[in-house]
Amino acid sequence: MVSYQEQALSNLQDPSLFIGDAFIDGKWVSKNKKFVVTEPSTGTSLGQVTDCDLEDFKNAILSAKNAQKSYFQDTTGASRGALLRKWYDLIMENKTDIATILCLENGKTFAEALGEVVYAAGFISWFAEEATRAYGVTIPSSTPRTTLLTIREPVGVCAIITPWNFPAAMITRKVGPALAAGNTVVIKPPSETPYTCLALTKLAVEAGLPPAVIQVCPTKNREAATELATNPMVHKISFTGSTAVGEMLAKLATGTLKKVSLELGGNAPFIVFDDADIDLAVEGAMFCKFRCSGQTCVCANRIYVQKGIAKQFTAKLVEKVAALHVGPGLDASTTQGPLVNRAAVEKVASHVQDAVSKGARIEIGGKTPDAAGFFHMPTVLSGVTPSMIVSHEETFGPLAPVIEFETEDEAIRLANDTEFGLAGYFFSRDVSRVLRVGQSLQVGIVGVNTGKVSAPEAPFGGVKESGYGKEGSLYGLEEYQVIKSITIGNW
Repeated sequence: MVSYQEQALSNLQDPSLFIGDAFIDGKWVSKNKKFVVTEPSTGTSLGQVTDCDLEDFKNAILSAKNAQKSYFQDTTGASRGALLRKWYDLIMENKTDIATILCLENGKTFAEALGEVVYAAGFISWFAEEATRAYGVTIPSSTPRTTLLTIREPVGVCAIITPWNFPAAMITRKVGPALAAGNTVVIKPPSETPYTCLALTKLAVEAGLPPAVIQVCPTKNREAATELATNPMVHKISFTGSTAVGEMLAKLATGTLKKVSLELGGNAPFIVFDDADIDLAVEGAMFCKFRCSGQTCVCANRIYVQKGIAKQFTAKLVEKVAALHVGPGLDASTTQGPLVNRAAVEKVASHVQDAVSKGARIEIGGKTPDAAGFFHMPTVLSGVTPSMIVSHEETFGPLAPVIEFETEDEAIRLANDTEFGLAGYFFSRDVSRVLRVGQSLQVGIVGVNTGKVSAPEAPFGGVKESGYGKEGSLYGLEEYQVIKSITIGNW
């Protein structure tokens, strides 16, 4: 009998995009040691991928170092932009295949997977244009007969470490600006979802990017991956993932004073004031909370609703959640896919259990379905209080806790009562409140009357223990550059 994943892979227009090899020194590398990638809707094996060791990482880093100087010196911003544009075109031509691969290894619905691939391609397109905009400045000198100017240069070899929840977009959001600036990259894709990165890499090489410019080392060997943070030939780390791992990488990077950018955990507040458009707020909550089955770092984790409209908002939210259909991502009727693994399901269940034991009410969901795979029913809780785990710990799953508040000051205090500061959302039709609350939230990203805050042109990054540095936007290129000053005298 043909399995779910075998059937899906057999439908790929270009089966060669499903690759389980590493890509080191311009060559595809297969090793005897491999690790299993699990398809989350069935809990069974999707395939096996080469498991790189310490020597592989060292070889990849050295190859990237050797390639970087000529890549930058032999190209211009315009020519690098042209290569990125070709890569963008190939991604778009193959978007259905990449979305299928992404859907199989991540579990999100095909519609979401396809949307992510287009979103991911947008970063390549954006930085193809930004490649020509690495401007320096001329500074009036305080010394006669002297000219002072600055130029922007690439950092060098960049270590790229990405999470499983956006297997395409987290790659392109980092690799796009790195390559546009003239760097080379060594990528450690997530062991849960390495196939999407490998498919994108194949297309990058087909687009004409020098092969050694991109190195990909899949692994489950933490010691080997640590080489990226300690090797002196690596000059930059860009990491998206948990705060604990980000803190560890930042400490390791101090040994060689690498440039570091971190996009870490979130605990986003989602505030609905009594003057809000409730239907719009519910729509925003559905997108913001249940996209990718709640497994996004910017998803609403704490939903604060002003007391006078709490029952109305909750009823409308429950009605929308009731219409969700849980199932495999490639099933056309599915609107809510599985979680990434069993541990993720258990975490959601533990948060529900803790809240209920302390007085919260399950308005809908609250259970794991009797089915294969890693599923948890979309859940809405009411009567949630600050004493419950869900009020201060990121759930990373399809759980929407509704917490009532009375005043604006109380909402801001509760929203900011966390060590995290990635994203925050609020809904209000009062323009004064919009400006006031927007400036009061201690986050790097604010959504006002919308749950959609991510785009290639928008700066993405947090404050507090959610990390530092910006991705995307006109600031994204700067993260992969250094400024050199040149003083010319005696003319």
